[in-house]
Amino acid sequence: MDLLLPHLGLIFWTLLSFLIVFFILKKFAWKQIIDGLNERESNIANSIASAEKVKAEMAQLKSDNESLLQSAREERANMLKEAKEIKDKMINDAKEEAKAQAAKIINDANAAIHQQKMAALTDIKNQVGKMVVEVSEKILRRELSDKAQQEIYISKLAEEIKLN
Repeated sequence: MDLLLPHLGLIFWTLLSFLIVFFILKKFAWKQIIDGLNERESNIANSIASAEKVKAEMAQLKSDNESLLQSAREERANMLKEAKEIKDKMINDAKEEAKAQAAKIINDANAAIHQQKMAALTDIKNQVGKMVVEVSEKILRRELSDKAQQEIYISKLAEEIKLN
């Protein structure tokens, strides 16, 4: 029993000290501690809500970015297609214009050739006409009594004409 008595005093003073500290804390600090814990809890809840909101906004932005990228890809494909069509049209137009110019040049060349041919034929006809007149004049100037001599002379003149 002696062992219990010294401990009873210690228990009493410990209990009394605890109750005094408890009442002091309850009177002065308990409200601030509870308010601080409640404020911290609301801050944590607000932070979690903000994080969820930011996460949702990020998901929306990612979705918007994907749709923008898709529309940009489609627009680029359309622009490339239009550029290819314009290029093909320009090439075809240039080919057609080149064909038309080539046909015009060929027609102009054919017309020039035909004109030169006609001029050459006219010139040849004029020269043949002059030669015939010259040969006839020479035959008439030379009066030959013999027909054989006339034929020899005409053959000689014909050879001279071929040589010129």
